[in-house]
Amino acid sequence: MPTVELRFSALPEHVRTARLVAAAVARRAGVDEAVLDEVRLAVGEACSRAVGLHQSHGIEAPVRVALTEEEKQFSIEVGDEAPHTAVNSGSVPGIVAALDDPEAEGEDEMGLAVISGLVDDVEVSSSQEGGLIRMSWPTAPEPLAT
Repeated sequence: MPTVELRFSALPEHVRTARLVAAAVARRAGVDEAVLDEVRLAVGEACSRAVGLHQSHGIEAPVRVALTEEEKQFSIEVGDEAPHTAVNSGSVPGIVAALDDPEAEGEDEMGLAVISGLVDDVEVSSSQEGGLIRMSWPTAPEPLAT
């Protein structure tokens, strides 16, 4: 179950809010301070991609963001409801498959390439019902009480 779940109208001005919330939850989850900028950038790219897909397909449904704090990792899922022609699933190969999608636009391809450069653990999946980008980062163990 997500620690925090966001739903926002597919408008570019809401992407900044998603980035700020993601960074705050990541910090609280124990993601290394040096990685927080990467979290912000990756979430911004994923949310911008989802907003663009919703706008280009005339979809009024909100963009979904789920932030999940687990024992040793922090994960973020960004979901859209835009129809995708190719069914893609996987880590980096999933991104490569998504880049080969004839429906994908140049900006969409660039966003996925940026995300794959920022996040070591990333999965992209898509179907006729929508797409999902799942990214995760390790968290630092809690310090032992002395």
